[in-house]
Formats: sequence, C-alpha cells, structure tokens
Amino acid sequence: MIKNIKSFFKFKPALAVGFLFSASSLLFGTWVASIPGIKERLGFTDGSLGLSLLLSPLGAITGMLLSPRVFSKIKIGKWMLNGFYIVCLIMVLQINSVNRIMFWFCLYFYGLFSFLNGLAVNAAVNLMEKKHSRLLMSTCHGMYSLGGAVSAGLAVLMFSIRLTSGWQIVLVAVGIITVVFFSRNLLLANRDIIHSGSGLKLPSLSILGISFICMVIFMAEGCVADWSAIYFKEILNSPKELLSLGYAGFSIAMTIGRLNGDRLIPSIGSKKIVIVGSLLAALGFLIVVISTGVLVAIGGYVLIGFGCSCIVPVLFSASANIPGVSTVEGFAMVTTGGLIGFLSGPSLIGIISEKTDLSKGLSLLILLAIVAAIVAWRNSFLVEKQIPGNTLPYDEQIY
Repeated sequence: MIKNIKSFFKFKPALAVGFLFSASSLLFGTWVASIPGIKERLGFTDGSLGLSLLLSPLGAITGMLLSPRVFSKIKIGKWMLNGFYIVCLIMVLQINSVNRIMFWFCLYFYGLFSFLNGLAVNAAVNLMEKKHSRLLMSTCHGMYSLGGAVSAGLAVLMFSIRLTSGWQIVLVAVGIITVVFFSRNLLLANRDIIHSGSGLKLPSLSILGISFICMVIFMAEGCVADWSAIYFKEILNSPKELLSLGYAGFSIAMTIGRLNGDRLIPSIGSKKIVIVGSLLAALGFLIVVISTGVLVAIGGYVLIGFGCSCIVPVLFSASANIPGVSTVEGFAMVTTGGLIGFLSGPSLIGIISEKTDLSKGLSLLILLAIVAAIVAWRNSFLVEKQIPGNTLPYDEQIY
C-alpha cells in the first residue's frame, strides 16, 4: 500500500483529481456534522428535516438528466475547476442558511452539482487510466474515504475549540478552493469532451446488472453508516464508548482495501473482485446478525468493508468502457443505481426492523450481496483486464 500511495502522489495529474475526491467527502463530512445545529436553528422536526433532505437526491436526478447536455459542451477539466468552486460556495450558504427557503434551494443545487462533479472526476480518472495504461480508480476512491476520515477528525477538533459549524465550513471551503486554484493547470489539462450530445439511452441488461450491483454496495454502505451504532446499542447492549466501532472498523477496512485496489484488481481480475467482494460482504453481514458480542460484530463490519472496498471502482471503470455507451451515460446509470441504494437501503431496513427486529432487517443484505455476486458472474462487461499494457510493477511505471 505504501508503494502504491508513493507512486500515486508522484503522479501529479492523478493527485490533482484525487484531491477532488477527498474534497467531496470533506464537504459532505462537515455538512453531516452540522445537521443537528441546522435542525435546531431552523426549527425542523425529524419528519420535516427528512423531507427537506430529499431535495439533494432530486437535484442529483436533475444532474443525471442534464449530464449529456453539459458534458457535450464543456470540457471536463473546465467543469472540474468551476464545479468545485461552485459546490464549495453552495455548501457555505447551505450550512449558514438564514431561513428554510435558502436551505431548500442550497440542498437542491448541492445535489445537482455534486452529481455532475462526481461524474466529471470519475471520467477524468478513466481517461488517465487509458492514457497512462495503469489503474487509478480504486486509489482515487480511497482518497474519498480518507477525506471522510479527515472530516470526522476535523469536526471533533473544531467543536472542541467551540468553532461553530458555520465557521468550520468556511475554513474547509477556503482550504479546498485554495488547493483547487493552485492545481488549476493540471485540471484544465483535461480537455476532453466526454459526450456526443445525444440523450441518455435505455440501458441493456448488462448495464442494469452493473447498476444493480452498485445499488447493493451503496445500500450496504448506507446501512452500515445509519444502523451499526443502533445495532450495537439495541441488539448487543454495547456500552456507549463502543457504539461507533462497527462503522470505524468498516471505514478503516474500506480505506485500506481501496488504497490497495489498483494493485489487486489487475492481479485478481475485475470480475473476481466483484464476486469475491460481494460474497465477503455477505459473510460479514451474516457474522454481524448472528454475533452475540461486540468484538465478533466488529469483525463482521471489517469484512464488509474489505468486501465492498474495490467493487465500486471496478463498476465505474466497467461502465466507462462499454461499447456504444459514452462515459457520461455509463457513469450516470451506475451512479443512479448507487444513489437509489444509498437512499432507500437504510429506510427499507428500518421498515423491516419495525415489523420484526434489526437483525432480520440486516439479513436482507446477506441475500442481496449473494444476488450481486451471481449477477457479476453472469455479467459480460466485467472483463478481467480493463487497462491494456499495464505490465510493469506498480511502483516502476513511467508516466
């Protein structure tokens, strides 16, 4: 992993785009920490806040529909530069909203620009992979995971010195804008137009299969984030100081897996990574639901993290290399599946748990992960080797 990171950091074009992955999670992590304060300041109930938060996925769906038009006119580097400036400004206004109307507008446009920014950075990585004949996608997604960990630590530190979330986001946004500004030449070097201008096409069964796997993996991630602490408290009767360790174990394993992914994927094969990863996640959820102690459950969450870690980078790479489908179309379809899973998964588990219990709710993910492995096994687009010519040892590749 250390050689992988050193090699990645020496490759400045990839590092510049990788930072944007981290920037996205830094902004999101700061936003998540600010939600309780916003709820109190603007007088939201649980229900009204929940409904308000649906504006972000609505904005993301709008972004999906606009993406062919946007990326048939704007070069990818120009979008990355300006898109991240804009999303930083939106987030500053969102967290510092003075009324609900301002907050609602910000939520919608945050979802829209976040979707388009995510599509742009993934497309840029895919193009660099082809140009330099090496895998980069997993490491860049690992940078996203690192950004989330940093944001959590920063939130704790800043709240400890009594810095409000409104000032926290200002500092984070200024830091991101500064780095993006000094990286502008590297970003603007991405001069590709990544869509032909035609509208989104009806997806084939194979593309729907990739989207389904992405939905399952994002559903697993969302359920771990939303339900792991509650599971520890209500099912395992865990002490308060251990409630976050399930998610922590998952996150650490996810980060380690992704930072090693660009070495593992070409040696194991894309299809095997998805199949084995899905089955490993299923085993992890099985361990969680049958566990009677906290340590065993933490081990289950670690397995889920390792299992899920490399799957999404493989899916993004696969969706960008489908014959007859543009990068924008491929990413839009896969991202939409992930969005559905991330948003609907925790709610679905909650509905099942209310009728039965949380263990049975989480058991659904065992079944879905096994189905995802079967879909991957049958999918023709999950090829064994996506980047031709990648024959040198990772740390010896020449750029």
